[in-house]
Amino acid sequence: MSESTTTKLNAESHLLLDQPLLRLPHELLRKNFKASQRHVEREREAVLASLRTTANSALADEATPPQTLASIDTMITRMQGLKRKLESLHEEEKSIHEQSRKRIQHLQDLYEIPSLVDVKYDEWSRIRLNRLLVDYLLRNGYSASAKELARDRGIEDLVDVEVFVQCHKIQESLRKGSTQECLAWCQENKQSLRKNNSNLEFELRLQQYIELVRTRQHQKLFEAAQHAKKFLTPHKDTQFSEIIKAAGLLAYPPNTPVEPYRTLYSHARWNHLARTFVQTHHSLLSLPSRPLLHIALSAGLSALKTPSCHSSYASSSSNANSSTTSVCPICSTELNELTRNVPYAHHTKSYVENDPVLLPNGRIYGRERLLQMSAKVGMPDGKVKDPTTSEVFDASEMKKVFIS
Repeated sequence: MSESTTTKLNAESHLLLDQPLLRLPHELLRKNFKASQRHVEREREAVLASLRTTANSALADEATPPQTLASIDTMITRMQGLKRKLESLHEEEKSIHEQSRKRIQHLQDLYEIPSLVDVKYDEWSRIRLNRLLVDYLLRNGYSASAKELARDRGIEDLVDVEVFVQCHKIQESLRKGSTQECLAWCQENKQSLRKNNSNLEFELRLQQYIELVRTRQHQKLFEAAQHAKKFLTPHKDTQFSEIIKAAGLLAYPPNTPVEPYRTLYSHARWNHLARTFVQTHHSLLSLPSRPLLHIALSAGLSALKTPSCHSSYASSSSNANSSTTSVCPICSTELNELTRNVPYAHHTKSYVENDPVLLPNGRIYGRERLLQMSAKVGMPDGKVKDPTTSEVFDASEMKKVFIS
């Protein structure tokens, strides 16, 4: 009965790590719908206004027949352009729906696996591991390797390669000192950014202002003032202190040691903008800020970690003070330091040896096991040796422990 409970698969707990698998397609579909709606409304207003003007001009004999036909041709051209845009968005929507269908089926497969020892669970876990590896590669800029791995494992529809490729492209453009790509992205997601109270666009406009002021040329300084009036002043209710600092840049050269102007002039601001963009991008698309592989590793390592793993007397190959060996992976040389800041596992049950006794150094062991181990290492009668610290004590110093 206990073995059946131990090997029973809990699909709900597994899916905690896979929430972004369906969240991102949902966000992309919502973004696709908003884009379609925006195109339709913009073209509808333009065509209706043009149609009204053309009709009134024709009725009032203010336009010749060729002029009227030219206006109608223009409206037809606009509608044909709208049709092409909507067809492109529709194809994109169909692709996202197909991805969602395959992802739902992938998750449904987990619910059809009865046990952790089932061979199908090994196959499903391997697919998830490949997904986590692709996610890690994409977040670290290894797009070509991520694409090849996804293609080789046949999981293109289970990973979001293009989303991360676009994100990395904009991130790199910011690091190289260009704001154009990121501003275009901000314009495309303007409504969502405003809803989330994001200051990304303000930071980009501020950087453009800084680059104009950096030149110290009179014409560029004039352009900087006009730029601030157009793009920075509208944010005075929320970014007033930053606008005041920006105005102060006009009085200080780029090599000034005075703060905060020295920091504003610093080229390190481009890295700050790149980090801000990535955080905003992931937040907008409901993507975790950390790689899923890190989250999975943290959970797995935490499940195995115990206080003795980082004890000064821990039994491990990496500890010279240890007199015993351990098969614990957390105690290994490779993982011991990596898991130092990982939280301990939450255990709902404790296991205590029979007839526990307390040694003077505060360590607790089972009486029979302690006596047997002491005898094996050649301890004389009446002496016991702590198997962890190698300290020797009189047997009379052992105190019986009562578990309450």
